[in-house]
Amino acid sequence: MRRKLSFIGFPRVSPRLPRTDRGRLFLVLGLVAAVTVFTATVPLLRDWFDLRVYYGTIDAWAHHGGRIYDYLVPGTTYGFTYPPFAALSMLPMALVGLHTAIAVGLLLNFAALAAVVWILVGPALRRYGWFGFALAACLLALFEPVRDTFTFGQVNLLLLALVLSDLWLLSTGRGRRAGVGIGLAAAVKLTPAIFIGMLLLARRWRAAAVATGVAAAATGLAAWVAPDASRFYWTHALWDTDRIGRLGYVSNQSLQGVLARLAEPGEPSKAVWATAALVVLCLWAWRTSRAVAGEDWTAAFALTGLTACLVSPITWVHHLVWLLPSFAVLLRRRRLRVAGILYAILCTSVVWLWFDDASGLDGFVGSNAYTWITLGLLLWLPVGQPRVSRRTLIRRARATLPAPRQAAPAIAAAVGQPGPSVAGSAVGSAAGRAAGPAAGTGRVSSSDPTGSTRPDALKPQSSSERASSYTANPPPA
Repeated sequence: MRRKLSFIGFPRVSPRLPRTDRGRLFLVLGLVAAVTVFTATVPLLRDWFDLRVYYGTIDAWAHHGGRIYDYLVPGTTYGFTYPPFAALSMLPMALVGLHTAIAVGLLLNFAALAAVVWILVGPALRRYGWFGFALAACLLALFEPVRDTFTFGQVNLLLLALVLSDLWLLSTGRGRRAGVGIGLAAAVKLTPAIFIGMLLLARRWRAAAVATGVAAAATGLAAWVAPDASRFYWTHALWDTDRIGRLGYVSNQSLQGVLARLAEPGEPSKAVWATAALVVLCLWAWRTSRAVAGEDWTAAFALTGLTACLVSPITWVHHLVWLLPSFAVLLRRRRLRVAGILYAILCTSVVWLWFDDASGLDGFVGSNAYTWITLGLLLWLPVGQPRVSRRTLIRRARATLPAPRQAAPAIAAAVGQPGPSVAGSAVGSAAGRAAGPAAGTGRVSSSDPTGSTRPDALKPQSSSERASSYTANPPPA
């Protein structure tokens, strides 16, 4: 029988993968060719549009005395939309040309994606060496939110890597250091601030305080460096969604985007959106509380990323890189079929079929396909300890043998009392040897009838050493 492989370290499946290095190399080369053809023919490449916005803003601010939120890409109505700290963190772009900035942006995104993969599935992929990482790279290259992040020159993967650094700290017992990544991400873009709420739900007060403090300090630094820009952003630009784009645009895969497409050519109801967002937040709080109660940090972060995408007024397709932790959870919980179907849909750019007209039932379903995926994952993503792990723990606990009962110590005879039998003497002698010198085995019988005449017994044990160590340090599920 062909040996079953545990791909990416989670489910035990039997894929028909080549076993030789030559076969693996040919498979990877074939996948690279397929990815190249697909990328060149199917998706729309974005020509680094967002990075051009960042670069033009920084260039105008640093070299031409312009203001951060006044710059618009020539021929468009699009300008900088992030908090002032984001512009401050991008100031090094003022030292290089546009093409160098694009190259550095690509390298940073590659590094961030590598960090995300390593945190989510890296130790398991490592078992397969270069082959496992090559397969993961090919799969991610087809994933529309990832390829859009690269071709737009966006910062989503950098923010995800910052947030997941706190996931790594919490899941590896280094929670006292957590919070910095979430705080920095929230200062660059407001959406990751919801992860501070997740820390509060988990009662990680220190991490939540660190994240809040880091975000506040970064925002304060930006206000000190650029006070006018900070005042304009927090009082005007933050509330002007027209600066970001049209709510009904098909790329907006948030709850607000669904309502905006339903209401076109009118405006969506703010009350309906607020109600829907509140329901989603309540659902998130309930499911995330279950996840953190079971120390399932990956699921907790995944649920929070899903919720951020749903309740944000605008969630462009490239923002859906926040779904990557959900796929890690599905793989870990052996939901390969579900993960495969959702992945395939998110690779197809299917929502763009309704770019011109999202009316009708087909438009309602198809143009919002990514929103339905996000909502479905929030509702049904498995959280907590897998049932199979619980059954294994119970089975192992039952299989643990109880410790042998300690023999009752023999009582030495007092003076004037009948001497012990030969058997009693043997038992008393054995107990005394087991107790050791501290038990006073060499002690002579006391003539005082109230004096101590019994050796000290071993400390009672409720279970064997194996059972005790298992309870204190259970094996990983």
